[in-house]
Amino acid sequence: MKPTKIQTSEYCTVGHPDRTCDFIASYILDKYLEADRRSRVALEVQLKERYCTISGEITSNAPYGEEDIADFAREAIDKIGYNDEYQERFGDSNTICAEEVEVETHISRQSQDISQGVDRDSWGDQGLVFGYAVDEPKYGYMPKDYWLARRLGQAIAGVSGGLDVKTQVTLEDGKPVECVIAIPLAPGDDEASVIETAKSIVGEECAIVVNGTGRYVAHGSVADCGTTGRKLVVDFYGGNSRIGGGCPWGKDPTKADVTLNVYARHKALEAMKRYGLPSMQCMISCCIGRRDIRVTLMDGENRIVETYTESEPASHVIESLGLDKPVYADMCRRGLFGYEA
Repeated sequence: MKPTKIQTSEYCTVGHPDRTCDFIASYILDKYLEADRRSRVALEVQLKERYCTISGEITSNAPYGEEDIADFAREAIDKIGYNDEYQERFGDSNTICAEEVEVETHISRQSQDISQGVDRDSWGDQGLVFGYAVDEPKYGYMPKDYWLARRLGQAIAGVSGGLDVKTQVTLEDGKPVECVIAIPLAPGDDEASVIETAKSIVGEECAIVVNGTGRYVAHGSVADCGTTGRKLVVDFYGGNSRIGGGCPWGKDPTKADVTLNVYARHKALEAMKRYGLPSMQCMISCCIGRRDIRVTLMDGENRIVETYTESEPASHVIESLGLDKPVYADMCRRGLFGYEA
């Protein structure tokens, strides 16, 4: 008897405090890239209640200071939807409002030891990353469970309830069997509308759980402390692929964290189509201060299909992927992958 294949993936909207921090970092990076395409930025953000701390390194000709960075952080939070009207809907003890957020910054310039390598048009970090693609064009060549979780989360956030949403979808042999949803519900919000939307996406036969504790009102950074880079599985491929590297958000494209993750996805997608395989995984490793990257392509059984070394200026890879532009806040909000084809 053939064993049952189980797949589970989770998705979090940018209203979730960890992802809010990712969005803040990405929004600030965009502002620097708008003013200076050669900006070097590496930021970490933490948010608890109405207190936001931003730390990291920025080297740029952009005319921004600490107050500008604080304003950008509040702008990002407001763009997510945490404003006066939203706070009034849930109550000021249950959520935050952007204009009330106090921001503390701890920023220095990029280390000269690192910048001398980047100045040679080489990579600004070492590490390994994984790209993944499945032959499912209907789902943007992404795993179906991940695609469903993301689609559902984006459909209900701020519409059927609040902004801080988590969704989780489990498949058995490709069929949705369980869907877990966490969504803040204010007085007047109807759980039935959440279930109705979920069923339209995962199907009538899928079991659906909404707010497992029975109550979810206090949310965002009031109920939880947010930190950049804590939702990497959500950022990439859910429970379907290995992941590597660091947080892709708040890092300029000379860092391997975002650029080589996007490049690995590109390589996996291209090789899957070229070899006619149902899935493909690509591993890329790099060395700080050098241009060489090692590319290894693997099939669904983790068997090596191809391996080789590339050596070209980091700027060429960055420009070919369109990552030298202020695109990061949008990518953070909608998701890194699944929109290429």
